[in-house]
Parts: sequence; C-alpha cells; structure tokens
Amino acid sequence: MSVNPVRVLLNTIAVLLAALALAVSGVAESRESAGPYRVGLTPVFLDNQTSFLRDWEEYLERHLDHPVDFLQRQTYREITELLLTGQLDAAWICGYPFVRHRDALRLLAVPLFEGEPLYRSYLIVPAADVETRSVADLKGRVFAYSDPDSNSGFLVPRVELRRQGYDPRRFFARTFFTWSHRDVVSAVADGVAQAGAVDGYVWETLSHTHPELTGATRVAWTSQPFGFPPLVARADLDRERFRRLQGVLLEMPADPEGRRLLQRLNLDGFSPGEEGLFAGIAAAMDRFGEE
Repeated sequence: MSVNPVRVLLNTIAVLLAALALAVSGVAESRESAGPYRVGLTPVFLDNQTSFLRDWEEYLERHLDHPVDFLQRQTYREITELLLTGQLDAAWICGYPFVRHRDALRLLAVPLFEGEPLYRSYLIVPAADVETRSVADLKGRVFAYSDPDSNSGFLVPRVELRRQGYDPRRFFARTFFTWSHRDVVSAVADGVAQAGAVDGYVWETLSHTHPELTGATRVAWTSQPFGFPPLVARADLDRERFRRLQGVLLEMPADPEGRRLLQRLNLDGFSPGEEGLFAGIAAAMDRFGEE
C-alpha cells in the first residue's frame, strides 16, 4: 500500500496547527488567571460609597486570595461595553442589558432582597400629589428616568404607557435622565420632576437611611416583580475564575464580615439565579421592541 506524501504532510501540518492553537489558548488562560479580577459597577445609593467599595474589594481579595479591581462608570451602557469587549471579567448591571446581550453574558449571582431574587419598579410622585395612581395620569408632566438601560427606571414606565395606548415619546412635556436611582428620588423630592421611575429596592433602602428624602415622595404605583439586577460575567470567562468568584459571593451570608457588608447593601445574600427570572423583561422587549 503506497503512502501519499502530500497527505502525510497535510496531516502533519494540521496536527502542528492544532497543537499551536492549544498552546496559545493555554497561554491566554494563564495570563487571565494571573491577572486581577476586574469587576464593573455603576453608582449605588450609599453615602460613603468609596469606603464600602474599598471594604468589599478587600473582602473579595482575602477570600479569593487574588487581586480584585473594581471599576466604576456612570452608566450601565459604559459598564456593559467594557464587559462585552473583554475589559471586565464581571459586572453588576441591570436585567435589561443582561437580556439584550444574554448570548455573550452568563449569570454569576443574583442578589436576594427581603429573601427573594426579585424587585419592582416604583412610580414616585411628590408627597403632596395624592391623586396620581398610574403613569397614565401624568400626561404633560415632567418625568425623570434613571438610565436608558434600566428596566425599572426606563423600560417599565414606557412599556406601561404603551400598554395603555400612549406613545411615551410624546406623552410627557419633558423627560430627562438622572443617571442614578437615588437622583430620581432627589429630583422628585426637590420638585425638579413631577414624577419618576425608580428601582423599588433603592427607594425602600433609602426609606431606612434617608427617610426625609423618600418622605418627600409617594409611591403611586408598583410594577410586577422582576429578576433583581444581576451580577454577570463574560460568557468566555475562565471557568475556574467564574467558579471561585461565584463561590465567594454565595458564601457571604455565612461569614460575619460578609454579613456586615450585605447589611450595608440592605441585601440578604446572593443566589446563583436562573434566566427565567428575567422572562418578564424579555417579554416586554419582544412585545414592544427597543426604541
């Protein structure tokens, strides 16, 4: 039986290329494993946010036995872009961008608020407004949104208007973005806006820490429950890095220092979560589309 030298050469080249690809992949994974965990965040409601983030960063570093770098940006879109381009390993974002980019992202952990991985959108108005019962009562008013990639602070009120037959682009006299849920509350409390949409978890937490702020507002309407804004990772994140980071987050309630950090966030802990939690957001996007 004769041997085709050309075929032998081609097979040899194919084996060498496969080995080279595995070697390059191994080097890339080794470099990723050696680098710090890069975690993205947007502004939260804490008064001393810098102090909290430093404490949480140090906590994660001790339990991971590995460096951790928190990176903050003002908007969900900035953080999501850094995540999608591989400049972050994980990030705490909203369910809205998670659903939009679910093929490129993986659930890392879903916070537990009052024992559940759920939250609601609140429609808030000044405390003196005792008549408003729904967003449809606000025609011609000034309305504050939090972020264009926020489910509770943008998508929910617009979907509710569409459900009732209104065009959200023409319904209000003026709208603006505050770029944080706390600032939506402040805008309504200070009379800068006549109403706003806010993350119910943020409003409830502020009602404990700053009752004078939320006391100047009234919750006029609450949405159905949605999956709590999740921590997500890049889909291509090294599996061991993913497993270790998720494990530390899930075990925080069992650790005294972890519990103290969670209390500062007004959270009970983290759960692994499941994509079904975000079915309501996906349904709204599918039904009404993205503007």
